[in-house]
Amino acid sequence: MSALILDGKALAKSREQQLHAAVKKFQDEGGLQPVLATILVGDDPSSATYVQMKVNACARVGMGSRFISLPASTTTDELLEKIDQLNNDAEVCGILLQHPVPEQIDERACFDAIAIEKDVDGVTTQGFGLMAMGEPAFGSATPAGIMTLLKHYDIALSGKHAVVLGRSPILGKPMAAMLLNANATVTICHSRTENLAALVAQADIVVGAVGQPELIKAEWIKDGAVVVDAGYHAGGVGDIEKTGLQARVAALTPVPGGVGPMTINALISHTLESAQRLELSSAQHSVIE
Repeated sequence: MSALILDGKALAKSREQQLHAAVKKFQDEGGLQPVLATILVGDDPSSATYVQMKVNACARVGMGSRFISLPASTTTDELLEKIDQLNNDAEVCGILLQHPVPEQIDERACFDAIAIEKDVDGVTTQGFGLMAMGEPAFGSATPAGIMTLLKHYDIALSGKHAVVLGRSPILGKPMAAMLLNANATVTICHSRTENLAALVAQADIVVGAVGQPELIKAEWIKDGAVVVDAGYHAGGVGDIEKTGLQARVAALTPVPGGVGPMTINALISHTLESAQRLELSSAQHSVIE
């Protein structure tokens, strides 16, 4: 057996072509150019790189982007004021606050200040709650991108046992909820989980989202499993050790080139959808008036 490679880079490129056409059609029909506003607090070089990748992706599909750079000394109140301005800016249809923010800032308060209709990164508690309940909302971008990748490659989820390693509010928890909504049976593992290797060995689908390089060992994973690695660390390694896996698992995401491109693709897809929803809402409001 040779594993099916779940190529997020190729899929993202294909979807960008579709998004470019959809953005043009939206504007040709009278819609405003969709604009994603990205806020970066501080000067962390990795965060700056991620932000630039998102700006570049917007440009490739014909979307606008607005980059807001704030100093590392920014307070919670100052950041909340900037978010409020963007919430009330009719030209902005998506808002992204780059994680992490400096420690003096209440990140959760700032995430939750983002208007639900502009929460294209799926970081608000309201958005998470709606998504988990199966109601309309933008899911957190990385798990949403993973779900798109699995769907594209026809990976069966219903009835399968998925083990998600990690419980962060923007990755592990929403990933588990999305898999549960797709009728998978889900186990969430974390730093206090006992018998971790034994639980991973039961998984039909393994999702690595722990943020630690190669914490999940290849020998734990059973033959025929689907392996999704959401980690990326120095040296080009992920959260899952890959030694020998390609010869015995059913499907595998590469690192890099698997989950990462789909995260950005989900974000810009959500931004277009937000623009379409806001345009429809505005039109309906005008008719009522």
